[in-house]
Amino acid sequence: MMLSMKPPYDITPKILKLISSVSEKLGEVNANYLSRQSPQLRKQNRIKTIHSSLQIEGNTLTEEQITELIEHKRVIGPKKDILEVLNAIKVYENLREFKYASNVSFQRAHRELMTGLINSAGQYRKKGVGIVKGVNVEHIAPPYENVPYLMNDLFQYLKDSDELTLIKSCVFHYEMEFIHPFLDGNGRMGRLWQTVILMNEFPVFEYLSFETLISKTQDEYYKSLALSDKSGKSTHFIEYMLGVIDKSLADMLNYTGRILKDIDRLSYFLSLGINEFTRKDYMNVFKELSSATASRDLKKGVSLNFFKSIGSQNKTTYVV
Repeated sequence: MMLSMKPPYDITPKILKLISSVSEKLGEVNANYLSRQSPQLRKQNRIKTIHSSLQIEGNTLTEEQITELIEHKRVIGPKKDILEVLNAIKVYENLREFKYASNVSFQRAHRELMTGLINSAGQYRKKGVGIVKGVNVEHIAPPYENVPYLMNDLFQYLKDSDELTLIKSCVFHYEMEFIHPFLDGNGRMGRLWQTVILMNEFPVFEYLSFETLISKTQDEYYKSLALSDKSGKSTHFIEYMLGVIDKSLADMLNYTGRILKDIDRLSYFLSLGINEFTRKDYMNVFKELSSATASRDLKKGVSLNFFKSIGSQNKTTYVV
């Protein structure tokens, strides 16, 4: 069997720095209970993700209208835009069902995303395409005959266990855009599938809307794709995308850190299965907490009969 080639990229100091920064934030996200979000927060992020990813493609619906569609209310707007949103809602609600390294799963996602919008939903293109910006041809995609083989190689690469998931997700996103496997919907599929790949190792990505930051930095997004095309390597795109992921995690930590309730913290702490602990142990799990807030949490835990306190002041021990 012929081994597929690894897509080319360089590891730059910027990439190393970003990987370490992202990994640190992922650790913090897990330590702060943020990896299991409240249903309310999950819904908000889904709305933001769908809105941003489709806005990049020219969809005109607002976040309010998308919320109404999620709640099965009637919305007035262009038929195509409404259908795009309804399809995306269905796909993002079933994110966990997609297998990140499966070609079949990938094509199924495209079919669900593009049903009713193009005739060839879920099928690789059967003709040549070029991407035109203004009067310039920005990118000539590989011949359609090569698409199945190129995509196959790309899914083989996703199975490479020596590669970091963070890198793999960026490389796949870039290479897929370059191959341009579908007649339409490639942009939203690139962003969707990067989420699917990341979620496989880091469940928190289901609740993270990095699409929002891409839509705010669209010029950089397209520029990093173009620079990677020119150099024949995905390095520029990896740098851009890791920066977006890093910033999205930072925003999430800031935002959720403010709204995490004492009861959430206590529930999470108890889920760790620690039967006897001190305030210091509690603060080791929630490093952002002041000692006064930690004391208030623990007092509440006692009043709710989550655990009993033994001893007083600095010598207090809590027993579940």
